[in-house]
Amino acid sequence: MTDTPPIDEVAYEPDSAFAEGSNVRQFMRQYDIDSYEELIARTTGTVDGVPASGIDWFWDVVIDELDIEFYRDYDAVRDDARGPQFTEWYPGGTINAVHNVLDRHATDETAEELACIWEGEPGEVRRVTFAELARETNRVANLLEDRGVGVGDTVGLYLPMIPEVISILYGCLSVGAIAVPVFSGFGREATATRIDDSECTVLFTADGFYRRGSQIPLKSTADQAIEQAGHVEHMIVYDRLGSRGTDTDGSDRSSAPDAEHGLDLSWAEGRDEWWTEAVQSMPDEYATTELPAEQPSMLLYSSGTTGRPKGIVHTHAGALVQAAKEIYFSFDHQSDDRFFWVSDIGWMMGPWMLLGNHTFGGTVFMYEGAPDHPDPDRFWAMIDRHDLTVFGVSPTAIRALREHGDEWLDDHDLSSLRILGSTGEPWDPESWQWFLEAVGGGECPIMNISGGTEIMGCFLQPMPIQPLKPCTLGGPGLGMDVDVVNADGESIVDTHERGYLVARDSCPSMTKSLWSGDERYLEEYWSTWPDVWDHGDWARVDEDDFWFLEGRADDVLNVAGRRVGPAEVEGALVGHAAVTQAVAVGVPDATTGTAVVAYVILQPDTTATDELREQLRERVGAELGKPFRPQEVLFVDDLPKTQSGKLVRRAVAKVHRGEDVGDTSSIENPAAIERLGDAR
Repeated sequence: MTDTPPIDEVAYEPDSAFAEGSNVRQFMRQYDIDSYEELIARTTGTVDGVPASGIDWFWDVVIDELDIEFYRDYDAVRDDARGPQFTEWYPGGTINAVHNVLDRHATDETAEELACIWEGEPGEVRRVTFAELARETNRVANLLEDRGVGVGDTVGLYLPMIPEVISILYGCLSVGAIAVPVFSGFGREATATRIDDSECTVLFTADGFYRRGSQIPLKSTADQAIEQAGHVEHMIVYDRLGSRGTDTDGSDRSSAPDAEHGLDLSWAEGRDEWWTEAVQSMPDEYATTELPAEQPSMLLYSSGTTGRPKGIVHTHAGALVQAAKEIYFSFDHQSDDRFFWVSDIGWMMGPWMLLGNHTFGGTVFMYEGAPDHPDPDRFWAMIDRHDLTVFGVSPTAIRALREHGDEWLDDHDLSSLRILGSTGEPWDPESWQWFLEAVGGGECPIMNISGGTEIMGCFLQPMPIQPLKPCTLGGPGLGMDVDVVNADGESIVDTHERGYLVARDSCPSMTKSLWSGDERYLEEYWSTWPDVWDHGDWARVDEDDFWFLEGRADDVLNVAGRRVGPAEVEGALVGHAAVTQAVAVGVPDATTGTAVVAYVILQPDTTATDELREQLRERVGAELGKPFRPQEVLFVDDLPKTQSGKLVRRAVAKVHRGEDVGDTSSIENPAAIERLGDAR
């Protein structure tokens, strides 16, 4: 392997044949676009910082380029009479994402092609064709209608990465319901919050799943969340671990769980149903519902810096066209691709991977378990075993696997790979280069992409025709009018200084306000500068026009690519009887990128002990998921606050990192800062 080049030098040059044969180059030839710079200008509609008509042109022609089918054609590309904050895309058009990603593939020559290859952590493999997936999706749709679910109703998905999540997601969309995916690693509190906010009456879950050789319970956590949140009238349980058991004659049981198999589960009669009885007994034909282009399809949750998680509303047309565009252009979709992105159905990348690939009848690969079980070569073995062509993973995972050494790759043939991908957090140059060389053989470009749940896609992503510097995100995504600005909202792209990543225009997949209403939506994203979306990331464009991200400009805790609001961590801590106040901040961590650190004020006469410290760590893990357990819990007698009582997390984080706190004029009790240092 070569030494890591400086971050300001090109480390990858695309092969000319690879670049010339790419989908994006074909698109450029079709529209007489001669260079990458012209491509971005034409598709983002910005010339010298002034919006032009390119946005409308691109989001119109891309529909034909991606072969997206509407039932009824749209009257216009968009109606932005209410401003970019409330743009209506493809008005007058009717569509259903399921028609595009499934129905049309299940009735033509691709019906027996593979929609999904799945491998469980213990090693079992399942292969699902488009015809099989369509039948299962139709059963789910019929079940939902039978349980009273219709257009606009919400349905929860609290499931591991098993093939059934695809048919459940698509079944929801087929009837016009709004799918609410929930991360399978969330604990009771985080799950209950999302059930309560979405008010879903139907929840799909599983008895559990496998992780590092252990059985991880899921239904029991769902039971606790429902007890706290209410709303759920029907819970459909997939038997992943054998909890359902069998009768003595070998036939499946249809009653409560069998304590001698899998997990010992509680069972609510009249509410809880096994997947086999509830779904597989339903008819396998269903007429997919025709819907307006702007009909909500999914409610995805993204944590904010304060308060409850934000309910992000995505539409059938918007989510579909954005995911398909990115898979087709940035990841250069080919008919024989096998696409593996390490994700969960509860994170945006799960639905994104499914919708984007299945638009073209592509094959997705799904894996249930840990990346290093039973050995650190699990990913490399699966790439070899299943001839995977596209592999997307977080920088944190690569950093951890790199530590095990190159020898774990030696026995595996990774030559099937064409393209690598990553998202969720910043890279370090050494790990990026190792990914490029050791995994990709120096020939697979790293599509390092970044956007967010709020846009169901990417503001920044490379194209296969571009050279790459270590850690770069290439440039703007096609059709994404992004900029880097200073505190006054002035573009500083040409100065090559760090600034705020913003969007100066809408895109079809941008959230339709927030589930909770317009007030928080406008405050979160559109209140910093007039008609400009503030994404909350630090960004920089270097002298060679390569774009880089340099972390979050807000307080969201990004742990191994998974975001949680500090208020959620603090809420879990304060829920303990011994705690009166808490503040959670993120600090740099070599493995996860960011680790959670908590400062806690205890009740009077409560003794600070290591036992209590561990109790608090475990409490956060139980309620929000193990990745968010604080690395440290420090006990203090005061926390810095403003006069209005707001915790000043910025000051706490700087003290913990040993940095200068800076201006403390807004802090009512500055002496608390010194005591933070003593605790540290």
